[in-house]
Amino acid sequence: MCTPLIIAFTVLLFERRHNNLGVSRGLTETQLLFSAPSPARSRFLSSNRRSRFRWRRGGGCFQLARSYRRFLWFCSALLLSLIGFVLGEAYAELYLRTLPHNSLDTVVYVYSWVATIHILDATTGWILGAKVGSYPLGWVFKLYFSLTYQTYVRALYARLRSPSQFAYLQLLSSSIVILWNPLSMTETFHRMLRWLKVNGQTYDERKKNIGRSFYVRGLAECVSMIAFLGWVVVLHFGWNSSVYPYFFNFQDKSDPYTFELTFWASLATWVCEIVAGWVVRRIMMQCFQFGVTEEAVKDFGAFPELLPACL
Repeated sequence: MCTPLIIAFTVLLFERRHNNLGVSRGLTETQLLFSAPSPARSRFLSSNRRSRFRWRRGGGCFQLARSYRRFLWFCSALLLSLIGFVLGEAYAELYLRTLPHNSLDTVVYVYSWVATIHILDATTGWILGAKVGSYPLGWVFKLYFSLTYQTYVRALYARLRSPSQFAYLQLLSSSIVILWNPLSMTETFHRMLRWLKVNGQTYDERKKNIGRSFYVRGLAECVSMIAFLGWVVVLHFGWNSSVYPYFFNFQDKSDPYTFELTFWASLATWVCEIVAGWVVRRIMMQCFQFGVTEEAVKDFGAFPELLPACL
């Protein structure tokens, strides 16, 4: 999975494009795909398209060096995304090797994974926002990390043995969602982050990013749950169910773990997630005059390439 990244980096390094002094041919439409829509950048792109903008000797060196550094930062974001994937596999392997677990073990497992994926997500978001400067790329990478997190959590449902384990996890998850998202959108919280110098965004920019994150979370929850329920049904009732004895042995009545428990408890969990999401959206609209879905629609309108990228 790292091979294309290594090849691209090697080609750039040996061609020494970042040291090239001379004429820039301008950016292609493909290179402009994820360009940030700032006014200054828009003026540059407009000029770039009209005249293929010839740089002075020396000036071109600075601009190419900047693009080269942005590419290196983007490489680091891709590397973190692969690290997140591998860490998820390691978490799953560790959990399976230490069965059985009680409810406390399950909660610790889930929320240590939550912390890990959020740290990787925040770091990648900072790279793409502050160093690469691409809002659409930040959108897509946030969806990737959210799906990675949700996929491994759904896989955990295939190991829960009682309704109480589902209930504890969902009660904790929904409570955090309903309390944390509105709290993090308050002006007081924003002022505290600026005072600590960990966030330089304006209040409106922060509201938009929190809303985007919440929309992406809801999208990932729905996609991952639909996929998980489909996997369980196909692996249990499908023609190749014998290849997956873990799901085929649902019929073992001596084991409290059954197909009915997994399917219906997961479905109930999904309903709770949808209700929690609805509550948070209403809070954001009433208290902060922020429409989560409306802002997402604006993003898809401003960046049409987001739709195929997300798919």
